[in-house]
Amino acid sequence: MSGRDDSEGKRFYPDYLFEILVSILLALQVLLVLALLFPPHPGRPINLMGQYQPKPEWYFLWLYQLIRYFPGRTAALGTVIIPVVMFAAVAAVPFIDRYGEHRGRRMAVMVVASLFAGVCLLTALSSF
Repeated sequence: MSGRDDSEGKRFYPDYLFEILVSILLALQVLLVLALLFPPHPGRPINLMGQYQPKPEWYFLWLYQLIRYFPGRTAALGTVIIPVVMFAAVAAVPFIDRYGEHRGRRMAVMVVASLFAGVCLLTALSSF
């Protein structure tokens, strides 16, 4: 192994290294131009004079909205009982239609679809 590529007569050090460095510099220039043309959006505007209202991430917005409907002493219903029943219903879907009756399968699909629609609706309502 002499460090030569016999088919083209190129060596790594002056030939391939130069090509690699030029490729890297071109890629960095393209990245820099794209970063300058399309700067990142920092998110929603910050009002430093207003009251701070934290919001959870998007995957917890449905639970955040559900908690609004159950304030005070009924908070356990909205934070524990309803989500556990929902997840138990989704987890029970594979066991509903084990013996070939298609009525159970349709019912399971409707239960999962309605739970998904409810979560989507609560997520959308939390944005307002």
